[in-house]
Amino acid sequence: MKFNKLLQRKSKRTTVNLAGGEAYAESPKLKLISMLLTSFLEDKFYRSGNDTVACLRKLANEVGDDRFVAKAALYARHEAGMRSVSHLIAGDLAARVKGAEWTKRFFDRIVRRPDDALEILAYSMAVHGKPLPNALKKGIGAALARFDHYQLEKYCGGSAELKLVDAVNLVHPPHTEALRALMNGTLAPAATWETGLTQAGQNAHSESDKVVRKAAAWTELMRSRKIGYFALLRNRRNILEQAPEATDDVIKLLTDRALIKRSLVLPFRFRTALDALASVPGARNQMVIAALSDAVDLPLHNVPRFDGRTLIAMDCSGSMIGRPMKIGSLFAAVLFKASDADMMLFSGSARYVALNKNDSTLTIASRIEEKAEWSGTNFHAVFDQAKGAYDRVIILSDMQAWIGRHTPKSAFDAYVARSGKRPRIYSFDLAGHGTLQFPEREVYALAGWSDKVLDTLKFLEQDKHALVREIENIEL
Repeated sequence: MKFNKLLQRKSKRTTVNLAGGEAYAESPKLKLISMLLTSFLEDKFYRSGNDTVACLRKLANEVGDDRFVAKAALYARHEAGMRSVSHLIAGDLAARVKGAEWTKRFFDRIVRRPDDALEILAYSMAVHGKPLPNALKKGIGAALARFDHYQLEKYCGGSAELKLVDAVNLVHPPHTEALRALMNGTLAPAATWETGLTQAGQNAHSESDKVVRKAAAWTELMRSRKIGYFALLRNRRNILEQAPEATDDVIKLLTDRALIKRSLVLPFRFRTALDALASVPGARNQMVIAALSDAVDLPLHNVPRFDGRTLIAMDCSGSMIGRPMKIGSLFAAVLFKASDADMMLFSGSARYVALNKNDSTLTIASRIEEKAEWSGTNFHAVFDQAKGAYDRVIILSDMQAWIGRHTPKSAFDAYVARSGKRPRIYSFDLAGHGTLQFPEREVYALAGWSDKVLDTLKFLEQDKHALVREIENIEL
């Protein structure tokens, strides 16, 4: 058993996380997935946006499997709605992978909207220069040929440095009527919600006329369904104020399951929308708040119902403020409602909190955030305070524990001895910093901000590597 023990010690080798605490490093594939599903390439508590870009580029190269990297980017774009990270990966793969037969298909499929093509080309030229690789040009060209007149006009470029006309000249896509109209300048103006409102304001003869015209424009947009779901969430307050008679139509759109699915809207956007409406009085506003509560349950309805007892431990430390807490509290609320679960909040210490399962998901998520203490990060406290025998412990965190400096192994072992039960540990990463508080082989690892991760959650107890496996099974 000498070399088996050596392998075991190697697999449990610790590192130091960004907070300075002892941790376990993730495997390159899991770390890549975690970063892709949680990174908007913006500044975070422990890492700047530029550092994230550098880390992601380095990691994608170190994975040593370019096909897997491409599959992970496709998953991030089409299943999780993550845009900029998928553009970065595509641009780097174009420069790094030469002569592989799958690359053209990848560059075609990674483009979901015309502006995806613009961003990939802009990144590729800014970082890697010209000439553009042939596979990139052919794949992007095939993608551009898929779009109709409306889609091309909507994303034709505006004031961007690189416009769709420039993209066509760069990649020479197959000829289509829509692309011919784009190049000839004969595309009809797209009837977007932005242009509709702009025209309403420009055509008004007075301020009172502008009010009437904007109300009519919002009402027409709602009834003709010419507004996207994300735009609807962002503008729900303006609609209620400027076109209160469109409230019923707003509610219908907000609770349209097919529209939500197509939009790839991230669940935390519902929390943001609710927060913006919470202080607005009026019966119509309350109706929209109720619709938001119904809407958030539609993409999250597939959460598995676990057998046995579950402890949900929500990280409420200072580094979780903002998006990580918004999405973490929402997922915690969904899991709490779905199972025989207890809720624990932890930061510098840990404590159980009483919540009402009959409340809406959004209400429970708000309650969790209200009870947060925003201090340090102490994983030991979860197991020190845990009472009773749990079948599983689901930890939602950025995984940047530092109080006690060491991983919570000793506290976990003491809990197992005290309770007589060794629970499964679910490690739900909300930041993608690349470390865990338990060895990867001993946890059920999840990462991401979209409702898609809850689908993966169903398979974890049968396969600890379900998230990685799901991406490996994508066909190129």
